[in-house]
Amino acid sequence: MYKQVIVVRKDLAMTAGKIAAQVGHAAVMGAEKTKRENIKWFDLWYQSGQAKVVVKINNFEELVEVRQHAESLDLTVVEVHDSGLTQLPPGTTTCIAIGPAPAELIDKVTGGLKLL
Repeated sequence: MYKQVIVVRKDLAMTAGKIAAQVGHAAVMGAEKTKRENIKWFDLWYQSGQAKVVVKINNFEELVEVRQHAESLDLTVVEVHDSGLTQLPPGTTTCIAIGPAPAELIDKVTGGLKLL
């Protein structure tokens, strides 16, 4: 099984709409990067229904730890920075996407995180 996981910061007090937009950015950016760097994983994920899971972490420091762990396993990671037009200062890191990749690899990084 293949999936993509988006990890969202909860300390930013984003509205539901803002979170949805940031998650959308992360999903597209992560899929495009994986398609460029690992077409096999992208194709298998895409053909199996493009599974996505959204989880939460408490703050930026935790997000950095998750990102570093994912990168240490050679997983695709993208980071979303807000443009600052509405609720957040420009450049605020809101979330990351990991994958798409094999679920067993991503679960090593995000398996213990709670769903958003």
